[in-house]
Amino acid sequence: MFDCLDQQIFNIARVPALRDLLGVSDVKVLAQYGGYATAIFLLGWAAGGLIFGVLGDRIGRARTMVLTILVYSAFTGLSALSASFWDFALYRFLTGLGVGGEFAVGVALVAEVMPEKARPHALGLLQALSTVGNISAALLGMGLGVLEHHQLIGHVGSWRLMFVVGAFPALLVLIIRRRLKEPERWRAAAADRGGARLGSLAELLGHPRWRRHALVGMLLAFVGVVGLWGILFFSIDLIRAVLRSAFEARGLPAAQIAGQLNLWAGMASIMINIGAFFGMLAFTKFTERVGRRAAFAAGFLLAMASSAAGFWFLRDISQIFWLVPLMGFCQFALFAGYAIYFPELFPTRLRSTGVSFCYNVGRFIAALGPLTLGLLASQVFKHHPEPLRMAGISLCAVFLVGLAVLPFAPETKGRGLPSDE
Repeated sequence: MFDCLDQQIFNIARVPALRDLLGVSDVKVLAQYGGYATAIFLLGWAAGGLIFGVLGDRIGRARTMVLTILVYSAFTGLSALSASFWDFALYRFLTGLGVGGEFAVGVALVAEVMPEKARPHALGLLQALSTVGNISAALLGMGLGVLEHHQLIGHVGSWRLMFVVGAFPALLVLIIRRRLKEPERWRAAAADRGGARLGSLAELLGHPRWRRHALVGMLLAFVGVVGLWGILFFSIDLIRAVLRSAFEARGLPAAQIAGQLNLWAGMASIMINIGAFFGMLAFTKFTERVGRRAAFAAGFLLAMASSAAGFWFLRDISQIFWLVPLMGFCQFALFAGYAIYFPELFPTRLRSTGVSFCYNVGRFIAALGPLTLGLLASQVFKHHPEPLRMAGISLCAVFLVGLAVLPFAPETKGRGLPSDE
């Protein structure tokens, strides 16, 4: 939940932070540097996921989770002290190290402690509950937006205060160290192997079966991450651009515009995550009924259609309440599928490593998504009156890659977790 709090704080605070740090208001420039910052964050996320994923298999799920929380909490807080784009980007990279590690370890832990029949539902619910962190960030942004609107914050900048709040999850470490135990499956694998082959990337990629599963999972994750970070989360930037023009036309002062934009960006984030919550629950039930591959096929098609429609039609405040949650429903649904499917592809000794490989090597490649959107907006469509809108629509073609990968994906519905043969 709290790693998602950090992610959403970044998405909400990205534009006002870059506007202050760069000293510009041009939409094309903000889109370009927003793409750079997001890509750097994703690269850190990917690197941390691989590092901590291997550690999760070698030293245990619980101990690794403690490390990841400390890392992302500390550097989220330090982001509030940024004085330029470059130190802001550095803090986002270092934050990404912790965020990337936590999820793969958490998914492996839940998969190993739940009974077979309950496992898919528990993993789908785990992913769905991530929206609590996202909505918390949105409410934080809205509250600070109200204070900024009434000029009660001063010159500190609400985005800096948001990053300060993002450091609080470090307090969770005190609870986790006392109460969270290692799964019996992992302890048995560690005792049997003596740690020698736990978390081995060489074995993951050297074994034909696990290599194929890892590559398929990586490509599936690549598509979803590009959709989420290269398209959906930039819809908040699109909303800011549309509403800024409307508020400036009304003659509102700059301080009130900033407060209103934070308020509506927070509302858009809440609506995305309300849709996301129900989308992930729906995907969980759907994949148990029709199987993993069929559910992913439907998910990719719906994500492509809803995202293209959202960027084409999103022009009015009222659409925040129906079009934005529809995009969230369709795009986030895929991530419930990843949480269910990826642990089913790997044995215990490689589960954290394999899951993190799927998410995070895919994320290395997917970092091109925000970069591509920023370059499309600033270069390819620079003469278009709404470059960000056209860039988002163009990038929706990425979901076709997911459809092309599915014939190579093994069906795992109704099967237990792979054994450590």
